[in-house]
Amino acid sequence: MTADERSLHAAVTTHMLLETCGVAALLVALALALLEPARAGVGGARVALALVVALEGCWLHRLYTSAHEAVHRKLIPGRRGLNDLLGQLLLLPLAVPITVFRKIHAFHHGQNRRDYEHAALDTFVTDHPNSRARRLWFHLLWYLGVFAGGYFIHGVVSILLFVCLPLPLARRVSPAFKGWRRRDQLRSLLCVALGIVLHAAIARSCGLAVYTVVLGAPMLVFAWVYSLLVYIYHCRATYGPRVRDNVRSLRRHWLLSWWLLNFNEHVTHHGDPSVPWYRLPAARRELPRTHAVNQDIATIGAAILNLLRGPVIVARGAKPEVPG
Repeated sequence: MTADERSLHAAVTTHMLLETCGVAALLVALALALLEPARAGVGGARVALALVVALEGCWLHRLYTSAHEAVHRKLIPGRRGLNDLLGQLLLLPLAVPITVFRKIHAFHHGQNRRDYEHAALDTFVTDHPNSRARRLWFHLLWYLGVFAGGYFIHGVVSILLFVCLPLPLARRVSPAFKGWRRRDQLRSLLCVALGIVLHAAIARSCGLAVYTVVLGAPMLVFAWVYSLLVYIYHCRATYGPRVRDNVRSLRRHWLLSWWLLNFNEHVTHHGDPSVPWYRLPAARRELPRTHAVNQDIATIGAAILNLLRGPVIVARGAKPEVPG
């Protein structure tokens, strides 16, 4: 980066972080202000509180997306310690260690839909692909994962594996653990513990009702939102060795792009993960003609409806068509 680019990046990043934390604080203040009127049954207060709690949960996804910039070390480029500290603070309410986030996400970028068995959440590999019972079971798992918060639970389990499994066993479980070190594990365990302590401290010092509207119920909303959106850019996209092209972008919508920090420009992000969120629209990358089939979906609504098509179920050892 040039001096001017560093100055611009610092200004834009500072504004984004202040906005992210400021909106979060505002929503918490609104929830607390509505709690007693809602308890007293004041007209409309319960509906208003439910709406604010839902917005808090959605805004936790903004914290998660902001931390994603730190995962790629582009929140504060050139200052890894400060970058990771800010990223971890953003993730603290979610009890997600940035070290685990970075490790899992690096595997996603490096192996994205390379074949049926690598980094393809919508694909189930089985020895009995034509079994009616097996197909019904896989469809149930998919719909629970996407529409009932299941992929948030999947993420929690992944974190627990990273912080709890003995390293030799972990490396046998998944190639995602390659390069995972004891100090990474201990650091991650500490971050999970700090997140749990934050939740427990709010519940103990402020009471269960306050905890529920400030963090407990919003976490449930976040779990649902995260699970719904986590795979919309990849569901039923191509497979093959050109992993950065097994993805789609979605049409810009001013509100969603603001909330998701231009994550709709997903092709561009996979093409060059070092591009900061605010430069993604200007740096927009188109897919090569061989993978243009992935752009059969334009909007976030259509991408969510695409999830209803269910998973891809294939025979073990089958070789995917590339692309296809």
